[in-house]
Amino acid sequence: MAEKALTTTGQAWDDQARNWIDWVRRPGFDSYWRYRDAFFALVPDAGRATLDLGCGEGRVARDLVERGHRVTGVDASPALLEAARQVDTEGQYLLADSADLPFPDQDFDLVIAYNVLMDVDDMPGTLGEVGRVLEPGGRLCLSITHPITNTGSLRDGLFVLDRPYFGRHRFEDEVERDGMRMKFQGWNHPLSAYTEALEDAGLLIEALREPQVEGQSVPWHLWIRAVRPR
Repeated sequence: MAEKALTTTGQAWDDQARNWIDWVRRPGFDSYWRYRDAFFALVPDAGRATLDLGCGEGRVARDLVERGHRVTGVDASPALLEAARQVDTEGQYLLADSADLPFPDQDFDLVIAYNVLMDVDDMPGTLGEVGRVLEPGGRLCLSITHPITNTGSLRDGLFVLDRPYFGRHRFEDEVERDGMRMKFQGWNHPLSAYTEALEDAGLLIEALREPQVEGQSVPWHLWIRAVRPR
């Protein structure tokens, strides 16, 4: 049987896997360390089964397990999944396209998608699959880079739009900081694209947050908790 080709997203993250592992496993280095506790305050208590969508090298899954969740992680990058398995040898980590999940309907009562949806090739299809695998009453908790973030830049303390906000646009951003290097790439979507995809997936927004840390003048992240009605 022929090996299944990686998705565009999977190949991009496989290419950056070593950089990403070093980036996220350096304590206190990226924004996750500042936002983690506040994000998990938005997450329901552990239930029957939790899906970590786009689990990468597994740091969110490991934090979920520490909080009592029974976690299955999926990702499109074999290299990142292998890194997750090496640290969490008892965990379940599966290779999958986020828009074609290998699970039965209503298999989970919670889905976490932490900084994933702006990276996937098919954001509406991914949210459609989330709606399918969630049981009635189940919830999705997601974090994305704020839709405004990649449409402009700070100039003299003011945020200036210099790229289109509406529509779907590709972004690539190579970052080097404190000897660490990472290439981020994905898709810009306006907020309405996310909310319409949630509607089409049958999910209702019940909480929305724009987290802020000291000295931050524009939002970097947007958090949403949505529920599949009973």
